Amino acid sequence: MRGTWKLKLRMWLTSILMFTIVYFLVMLAAWYLGIRSYYVWLFVSLVITFLQYWFGPSLVKRSMNVRPLSEAEAPHIHKMVAELAQEAGIPKPEIGLSEIDIPNAFAYGRSSRSGHIAITRPILGLLDYDELKAVLGHEMGHIKHNDMIVTSAVSVVPMICYYIAISFMFSGDRENLGATIIIGILGYLFYLIGQLLVLFISRTREYYADEASVEFGNRPAALVSALYKLSYGAARCSEQTISDLNTNRAFFVNDINNAQHDVTDFRQIDFDGDGKISDEELRRLVSADVKISRKNGVMEILSTHPDSLKRVKRLAELEN
Repeated sequence: MRGTWKLKLRMWLTSILMFTIVYFLVMLAAWYLGIRSYYVWLFVSLVITFLQYWFGPSLVKRSMNVRPLSEAEAPHIHKMVAELAQEAGIPKPEIGLSEIDIPNAFAYGRSSRSGHIAITRPILGLLDYDELKAVLGHEMGHIKHNDMIVTSAVSVVPMICYYIAISFMFSGDRENLGATIIIGILGYLFYLIGQLLVLFISRTREYYADEASVEFGNRPAALVSALYKLSYGAARCSEQTISDLNTNRAFFVNDINNAQHDVTDFRQIDFDGDGKISDEELRRLVSADVKISRKNGVMEILSTHPDSLKRVKRLAELEN
């Protein structure tokens, strides 16, 4: 699909940069500690990554209060997922129901062959058939692209940087205080950079999953309309609900922290004010010059998801 190679390229370049950073920091720390072999640090890093990869699905399931959703309970959901899995060329994922009070959906698992898709209860009465299938297609895209493995691999990098920073900043080694402080400061600096790069990769994966949903046969306007409704649903939730789910917001289809702002953006393209985005409304954006303010640009850098207008603009281009 058009533009996919660019998404892949910037994702891989960013991933390479992240692991270059952590390798440099680990090498510096190992040199200071007199460790001539870096295999120990590499082994520890791989163990942490593997543990996060292996136990990640169980932690997500528990933290998001997910239970299996049987075919008897929701035959139309199972039908959608089966059709999307066939389009994607992967086994049908397990389907779950998340008992949390915000309309959304998310994917998790270890690989494309052991994926899980969960929907939250409030989404069922909010989206129509096409919108829900477009959202499920987005999540199917995450599974097909093995985003769970990518997320596990890159998110461990800031963790390692943070551990090195704390270890050296508070090592108590007065004889080499200057060197330990420098390594500690570098570790914390790389930790912050790593966090920003993780967010950048997360935003790139969202674009990639949006394209996959369209590739699986869903209308771009249906996905945009779903994002509009999900943002509105999140904006109506209490601050406590949003706060409780903040650490898991990267899993959702949209960034629930920016829901209020996103609703304002979507209203600008909801020309007839019916609370949905039609194919015609989306086509009008193809030739439009979409620009985001400096404030919104900063918000996007700190967000797990792309700016809503940039995301919609990209989907509008897929309409043709």
